[in-house]
Amino acid sequence: MSQGPRVLVVRLGSMGDIIHALPAVASLKHSIPRSEITWVVAPKWTALLEGNPYIDRILTLDRRSLRSVRSAFRELRRERFEFAVDFQGLIKSALVAAVARPERIYGFDRRFVRESPAAWFYSSRVRPESVHVVDHNLDLAAAAGATNMLRTFPLPDGQPEGELPAGDFVLASPLAGWGAKQWPLEHYSSLAEALRREFGLTLVVNGARPISAAGTVAHISGLPGLIYATRRAVAVVGLDSGPMHIAAALGKPGVAIYGPTDPERNGPYGGTIRVLRAPGAIRDHSRRPEPDVSMRAITPEQVFELLRSILVGALDGRIS
Repeated sequence: MSQGPRVLVVRLGSMGDIIHALPAVASLKHSIPRSEITWVVAPKWTALLEGNPYIDRILTLDRRSLRSVRSAFRELRRERFEFAVDFQGLIKSALVAAVARPERIYGFDRRFVRESPAAWFYSSRVRPESVHVVDHNLDLAAAAGATNMLRTFPLPDGQPEGELPAGDFVLASPLAGWGAKQWPLEHYSSLAEALRREFGLTLVVNGARPISAAGTVAHISGLPGLIYATRRAVAVVGLDSGPMHIAAALGKPGVAIYGPTDPERNGPYGGTIRVLRAPGAIRDHSRRPEPDVSMRAITPEQVFELLRSILVGALDGRIS
């Protein structure tokens, strides 16, 4: 049997962005006979790719370590890749693809990358026709040769880490990449009280800044523990952040609170999570440290009312 093409995928981080690239990479593997997929990723995110049946090799690259960079570059130059796909659109990711010296490098058009000089490295530049970033990545995969699109998110099972209730619980992830995307922390206490009062449920708060209120449990873990806790949760509450995209990838029900970022492009994918956004919210990616005014406009009562309808269906389904 002849060896198939070697394909290099570059998506170094972050959590949500790696999850958003999973269907595109699965589509490449599924569409190209006997292809061998190598994914270059930062070490902290390898747990998201473990056991992925559409990836043949994970190559780690830690930009903070000169030894790691040299080792990764040696490995890339040792292989002969037919083509590379840069799903990140940064100068650093485009450079990683170029170091491998593949025959072709696919990437987004300069108007669709975060750093326009990255497009200088690409031999094929793609203008995505879709809206959501998951579909952007599928458009790029299609340009690179994917013909059968798989909208699948093959995440690992995870493993127990940290404290979790024995029974059902709602998982909340209150932290985001920057403060403007966060919902005021004090609102989670009110939400926890309502969940305990009406459903007898505990609010498990994931992250390094636990909410000190009755009816809450702080959950501190690594990625395997977060994935495990998300699988166990009866529902989730979150933001435009990696944990919410994990929940969407796993098909969990829940509520996503959005403000300055656009849910049409960056919202939870798949339709199981309902988005709550203030009518006057304006798209703004300024990395301010405090919650945006549009996030403050969402009240705990609004979140609970939407979550209540979700929980009634989810809990009834378990009982029946």
